Amino acid sequence: MTEPAAIYEDLRDRVGTVLVGNEEIVEGLTISLLTRGHVLLEGVPGVAKTTIALLFAEATGMDSNRIQMTPDILPADITGTNVYREATGEFDLQRGPVFTNLVVADEINRATPKTQSALLEAMQESAVTIEGETLSLPEPFLVVATQNPVEMEGTYELPIAQRDRFQFKFTVGMPDADDEMALLDRFDQSPDLGPGDVSPVVSTADILDARETVEEVHVERAVKEYLLGLVGATRESPDLEYGASPRTALSFLHATKARAAIRGRDYVIPDDAKALAEPLLAHRLTLSAEAELGDVTVEDVVADVLASVEPPSGPEDPTESGASESDVSESDAAAGGS
Repeated sequence: MTEPAAIYEDLRDRVGTVLVGNEEIVEGLTISLLTRGHVLLEGVPGVAKTTIALLFAEATGMDSNRIQMTPDILPADITGTNVYREATGEFDLQRGPVFTNLVVADEINRATPKTQSALLEAMQESAVTIEGETLSLPEPFLVVATQNPVEMEGTYELPIAQRDRFQFKFTVGMPDADDEMALLDRFDQSPDLGPGDVSPVVSTADILDARETVEEVHVERAVKEYLLGLVGATRESPDLEYGASPRTALSFLHATKARAAIRGRDYVIPDDAKALAEPLLAHRLTLSAEAELGDVTVEDVVADVLASVEPPSGPEDPTESGASESDVSESDAAAGGS
């Protein structure tokens, strides 16, 4: 079986030949790839949202298509349509750009809600229906969408149903001084460096094989109860109009298993849930009117939820405390055998 930890390390290192920083996002993309999830990247212009998606696509070696979302793009421009061929007198299926392994939906909030909805079936069922015929999409299938949070003109807020299809939402922020200097040095030496300079480090077979490894990761009942406690707490929060859905709980479960696997563990611990709670939960939550007036954010709500739900006792993640690789291996072996 292909080890998810090896896949993540290879992808991180290969993407890192161009990208500086943002390892958390590469980890999130890897988790989604291994659990049939999708990722939304949000950030101001110029922080490399699209570049991250394209670099990841190149490093995985998967077929990919970039769709530049605009207000005039139609659903058929994404899914495809039947085209009449006068020479034959028949209709031929013209497949849209969604028929690929990795779809980069650039500036997704510039498309109308009707067009955004063209991705709903694809993201949930890995299939699209064109004029009554349901067609399967390639496996693996991953949507990476980007959006700009500060420009409102000509944009459409993603509806709840669309946001709920994304396993994670990551904010791509400004680099710190050291990372930005490393970026300047790197592109001073290689001005044309880009996604095209990244070669694949894994195969589709490796990815599908690693998915099976993730599925075998063990989750104790106490940890499942902790996950459900976090999800349930969002439904009871007075600051929220809507809490997290059962789909969120399932996504949470799969994501924690993948995080454990890429850290070399065959069991999930509470730290996996704590680390993924904000990027997995925040974008799915809808604030109440009172909370919005009180300047409460969904990130504040997630922090309150984490503080209010007691995690089960058990081993902590040694990688979060700066332990050496040998210490990690010994800790994992001890925990796994207890």
